[in-house]
Amino acid sequence: MNTYPLQFESALGPQTIGVMVAASMLARMRGLLARPELRRGEGMLLRSCNMVHTVGMRYPIDVVFLGRDGSVLKISDAVGPRRARGHWRAHSVLELAAGEASRCGIWQGMRLPIESIQYFK
Repeated sequence: MNTYPLQFESALGPQTIGVMVAASMLARMRGLLARPELRRGEGMLLRSCNMVHTVGMRYPIDVVFLGRDGSVLKISDAVGPRRARGHWRAHSVLELAAGEASRCGIWQGMRLPIESIQYFK
């Protein structure tokens, strides 16, 4: 799976996250299962998704729910294994290593420029 840079400005300065994009139903269903633990500066963007689960995962993740325009609707920090989280208005979900949302200065209400990811062009 290819990685695309998601670059944005936060209160903590310029940020870049290398994002894998899961756009197909099969890719979204697999998600992070059977993949190595996300590291600092890595994430997975699930397109057309408003709910995720961590069944079968061995490590916690931050889950960022995004509106169609990239606005951050909700952040679920350090979601542990065998859990589910969702947001009824979300269009996409950004999964990050636990603690990354805070470290990158991502906050509810800000906008992430997901349309700038080369995958979408």
